[in-house]
Amino acid sequence: MDVRTDSSKLSVESRDVVIIGGGPAGLAAALGARRAGAEDVLIVERDRTLGGILNQCVHDGFGLFLYKETISGPEYAERLAEDVGREGISVETGAMVLDLSSDRALRINSRSGYKLVQAKSVVLAMGCRERTREMIEIPGTRPAGVFTAGAAQNLVNLQNVRIGNEAVILGSGDIGLIMARRLTFEGLRVKGVFELMPWPGGLERNVRQCLMDFGIPLELSHTVVEIRGRDRVESVVVAAVDGGGLPIAGTERVILCDTLLLSVGLIPENELSKRAGVELSPMTGGAVVDGTLMTSVPGVFSCGNVLHIHDVADWASFEGLAAGESAARWAAGERREASGLKVAAGDRVRYALPHRLAHGARDFELSFRVTEPIREATIVIRERGSGKVLARKKFGRVLPSELQKIKVRAAVEEDLEVSCRE
Repeated sequence: MDVRTDSSKLSVESRDVVIIGGGPAGLAAALGARRAGAEDVLIVERDRTLGGILNQCVHDGFGLFLYKETISGPEYAERLAEDVGREGISVETGAMVLDLSSDRALRINSRSGYKLVQAKSVVLAMGCRERTREMIEIPGTRPAGVFTAGAAQNLVNLQNVRIGNEAVILGSGDIGLIMARRLTFEGLRVKGVFELMPWPGGLERNVRQCLMDFGIPLELSHTVVEIRGRDRVESVVVAAVDGGGLPIAGTERVILCDTLLLSVGLIPENELSKRAGVELSPMTGGAVVDGTLMTSVPGVFSCGNVLHIHDVADWASFEGLAAGESAARWAAGERREASGLKVAAGDRVRYALPHRLAHGARDFELSFRVTEPIREATIVIRERGSGKVLARKKFGRVLPSELQKIKVRAAVEEDLEVSCRE
């Protein structure tokens, strides 16, 4: 049944700012909105508890930038939730946003019932989902024992389930690297991590701490070309790949295992964004945003992994703080000049955010990722028409797995391009 059919008799609840998602970005967005003056802030979280993916990340490494100390994922979530509680921010858990319209009307189904909410501004903070086996089309049978890395993390860390005895991991994203170590702690033998690209997909520190420190091999430019087994995984076939990512004939070998973990990428969760008519970037899979993190739909903002994938949760939280502040200002009636200038990714840069800026914008920060590992790199931000350089920063090394940031303190009058030079 269409959720709109029987809603005409329902009363409409009004809110200043509604945040969809209670993970590290959403919680921070609520704090940013409240601290910027929004009195009526609501967080809608579909899980029963706040924190999102943080709750299953029992390793440390969180909070170094936001709280100036290293804590675990659950501790990071708890601190953010406590901050939200102290601010008196409304929270609804176990609640699903079924629909979001372009005029910021939300249809929510929760444990307290079905309701309509009209928001002055909305912050999208729904996070992301994992790529599955079907998305990367691995041939073979369909036995038990094939997990996405995040699903395995949930089973092991939250449900205390032993998922197998001998494991192979396809993909070297951060969750896959962390799970290689976690499975080793649980007594499983991790026989190898295989990565399609010629460089690791996760942070260098995770390669060192999760693989090298435990003697777990990492084979780059390799992939799984077949899964074997009837009721349970019995083995996988791996092969080297060429420069185009295609398997090289004659390099196949069989690895006996009963478990295969897939750490092959994350996708921003933007189904609600599409329903609201938000323009999405084909490069990031997230919304196209301006310097205030507002999407193409007025009054709708985006932050965290639903905007673009972050390798550090603290960065998602800082982005959430900024989005929440912008949402509060919009709800209070503050409007800024339309963002007509474009920010383009140039040589060896995969993408740059924000995508658009207002004429005369100054003192802003750009986030970007490069296309390949580069040593002694210089990032240059210039106006595309005049060629005028507005910012330049040298890096000893930049990696595709690491989100980088650069501050611009000059006024912008033309479209920008972000490029990387050696």
